[in-house]
Amino acid sequence: MQDEILNIEDLLKHSKVNTDVEGINTVAIIGAGVMGQGIAQTIASAGLETLIIERDEHALIAAKESLSETMNREIRRWAMTTSEKKAIMSRIKWSMAIEDASEADLIIEAVDENFELKVSIFKQCDKIAKKDAIFVSNTSTLSLTKIAEATSRPDKIVGMHFLNPVPKVPIVELVKGLETSNDTVKAIKPFAKRIGKTAIEVYEYPGFVTTRCIVPLLNEAMHILMEGIAETKDIDTAMKLGYNFPYGPLEMADQMGLDEVLAWMDTLWKTLGEPRYRACPMLRKLVREKKLGKKTGEGFYKYDENGKIIH
Repeated sequence: MQDEILNIEDLLKHSKVNTDVEGINTVAIIGAGVMGQGIAQTIASAGLETLIIERDEHALIAAKESLSETMNREIRRWAMTTSEKKAIMSRIKWSMAIEDASEADLIIEAVDENFELKVSIFKQCDKIAKKDAIFVSNTSTLSLTKIAEATSRPDKIVGMHFLNPVPKVPIVELVKGLETSNDTVKAIKPFAKRIGKTAIEVYEYPGFVTTRCIVPLLNEAMHILMEGIAETKDIDTAMKLGYNFPYGPLEMADQMGLDEVLAWMDTLWKTLGEPRYRACPMLRKLVREKKLGKKTGEGFYKYDENGKIIH
């Protein structure tokens, strides 16, 4: 009987899920926009406790409802169960106080592509975070080294450039700043694997790999549309069928958020000076009109309440 008890205890010990990823057990995310929500869902799906911090109650409530509805759409598509959604949401906490990130092992900023805003957030986090906490920036075009200079821990600053939709895209660009330590990289790599991402290491440079490659494609598709060569749907169909893309470039831009795409183009145009990054006037017009793509219900396409294209 005693042997049976020992065998059962041993079995339980070895079958226990290990959520300790190189000391990363709790994650705080600053910014509850589309990217912040996606990152939170991905991390919580991996069994890690996640905290989302937003600037005000209105934005926080809107983000919570948006994330819930995103998962409801997955449930309707049979891509997620109700119990999975409940488990994910139970691991996500919501707050308006950046001080609540003080006990997090990892702090991820996922705010707009604005240098001053990101620096301000990292300065605040630097004052309240644990000494060994790692800071992550989701920037796609800005200098990680310059952002890190605003903190007392530049060795613990690293970039993780996620792609949208975060839960579905299995890649993340791991960006090492000038002073990012090897220990920080060694801690982040297993974390990326734990949340289901393949991490590719890239040198710090505007746009890294994915943004630099995709921006000229999106821009050219917009120019083709503006010049009247083909209609929106036909441009996307050509690229999907011709090059096996899951989404056409214009639909892809809508999903990313046209304001974000414009911010990428403006930064790359300013820093690299290459004409291929100069934003199409049609994109600027849509952003001025607040037609930002899927998140506002209209961009290059119009969308229904479930986020589906209205044909």
